Amino acid sequence: MELYEAPLQELQAASSFVRRQRNGERVWYNRNFHIEPSNICAHRCKFCSYRRDDASQPGAWSMELDEIIPYCEAKFEPGMTEIHIVGSVQPGRPFSYYKQIVEIVHDFAPRPVTVKAYTAVEIDDMCRYNHLDAGDCLRQLKEAGLETMPGGGAEIFAPHIRRQICPDKCTGERWLEIHRTAHQMGIPTNCTMLFGHIESREDRVDHLLALRALQEETGGFNAFIPLKFRSRGNTLSSLGEVSDEEVLRTFAIARLALDNIPHIKAYWPMLGKDLAFEAMAWGADDLDGTINDSTRIYSLAGADDQNPSLSVAELQARAAAAGWIAVERDSFYRIIP
Repeated sequence: MELYEAPLQELQAASSFVRRQRNGERVWYNRNFHIEPSNICAHRCKFCSYRRDDASQPGAWSMELDEIIPYCEAKFEPGMTEIHIVGSVQPGRPFSYYKQIVEIVHDFAPRPVTVKAYTAVEIDDMCRYNHLDAGDCLRQLKEAGLETMPGGGAEIFAPHIRRQICPDKCTGERWLEIHRTAHQMGIPTNCTMLFGHIESREDRVDHLLALRALQEETGGFNAFIPLKFRSRGNTLSSLGEVSDEEVLRTFAIARLALDNIPHIKAYWPMLGKDLAFEAMAWGADDLDGTINDSTRIYSLAGADDQNPSLSVAELQARAAAAGWIAVERDSFYRIIP
């Protein structure tokens, strides 16, 4: 906890030093788009502005399998290297639905485009509703074409916080167990933390230490993504949002605490472009991707970019203006010439 009380300038200098040791002047990015198959969800997380109860609610959607390829054709652009699949836990959808989405996208995507798919929460529900263990579920998805997993659903691991904000979602221990299983199967993943709602700074630090311990065990995390709680359109809206200073302080602490995770990602559709680039000087080194207006999770929660899209030209220009070198990567942080 001493880090959270450190003078801001010293914290910034320390995190920037570690960032440069690990990643130099590079700002990593990739070319990608998202598929969000549905926002009809069995869970009722209090921080979520994305979910809908059923198809009758305004703003609800649910993609059928025959809609996947037309969507991919509309969003895919030459040079893209990743298709990111994440959405909700839709009641009544069998495991075969989720597996077939991966198969369809994998067959559509030219190599070496990577299929990144499903949070640990989605995996947990696939297992529970279809009587699978995590290893069998992940094995089948891997055979279908899944190569890596996003880090969503971690929220805050503290049980007393999860009971208040997402009581029907898998526990923090289960989230860690699923990522451990993925790592043991050769599936690298990302990890996240949702902060700025009802959790304390102590809860955040405990969360970071749990991620650090799993990384020490498996080495399977590519990147950590601090996710700022956005307050529009959910049952925690009255809390407001934390300051930019608190966001940057949290990024800096993450870079210092997670010295064994290679990358800290400033997810610009959530932070906004300006703050995401500012975070590069506070320990972050990755911005995620071009997105191509393909995600609504944070736009529905009041994010700055309501139609999130970032061209390579804008990304490179912003990086250069701030003194950084924009470096294109694939999903595994291999440099793309």
